Amino acid sequence: MANFIFSVEKTSNESIVKFVANQVLTNGSFEYGNIEEAQESPLSQQLFHLPFVKKVYITANFVAIEKYNIVEWNEVENGIKERLENFLNEGGQLLKETAKKPNLAVEVYAEITPNPAVMKFVSNKLLVTEDQEYKNIEEAKNSPLAQDLFNFPFIKEVFISQNYISITKYDIVEWNEITMELRSFIRTYILDEKPVVIISEQKQETTQENKVAEPVNLDETSEKIVAILDEYVKPAVASDGGNILFKEYNPETKVVSVILQGACSGCPSSTITLKNGIETMLKEMLPNQIEEVVAINQ
Repeated sequence: MANFIFSVEKTSNESIVKFVANQVLTNGSFEYGNIEEAQESPLSQQLFHLPFVKKVYITANFVAIEKYNIVEWNEVENGIKERLENFLNEGGQLLKETAKKPNLAVEVYAEITPNPAVMKFVSNKLLVTEDQEYKNIEEAKNSPLAQDLFNFPFIKEVFISQNYISITKYDIVEWNEITMELRSFIRTYILDEKPVVIISEQKQETTQENKVAEPVNLDETSEKIVAILDEYVKPAVASDGGNILFKEYNPETKVVSVILQGACSGCPSSTITLKNGIETMLKEMLPNQIEEVVAINQ
């Protein structure tokens, strides 16, 4: 009998946590919004008996759970980990043999962003649980979707977030010449249930530039900065197809360093947003603690 062991992994979405298995769980991808939808997944039905479980996602080698905000993950994640291990190791079914991914409509639409070089392609399906940024095809080794996109000669960079893809193009073409082609390609890719990102035991190496300080290492001011960025800034930049990551805070110079991703990276208006928006906000909310905000990859 297979011995299932799960590890807990946080995602960029505070409501979703991944429980990663030490072996392949299934070849398909399954998403359930309630206990009725999960009739073909005994494991998911067990999870929906927990009052805080909102959605269950099952794919390759992990189970992702989205929760309601009635509990904190640190209160329940270990209990869920043990429940998953006990259920499967005692012979419980992950999926019934008849289980089929619901034939739901897949929609993809394009949105312009403040960055004229970037277009945002939004899907009604969950693509990833953690943001992925690729500057070239070499960096995209863990993403078959990004690798396929880089085969288009006009694509410069790819940023994949929960339900959208921000694509940066070279100036050799105009968006009106390629938008429909890319929209159709992405929609077909999702319909064919091809993997967006392949999870491996050894995660893709991250460049030193893109490493972000772990919360455990943050001082009090840095924690406040991260909280402000998460609550007030990230939702706004995500709507424009981008993302912002806290890099570090220098208490001596009072300089905050951040990393811009997706549509925010290289955007002509990002300097204005950084100075007139984010810097001003941090100075007002943390008086006498912030002197400047800089993007290290701008």
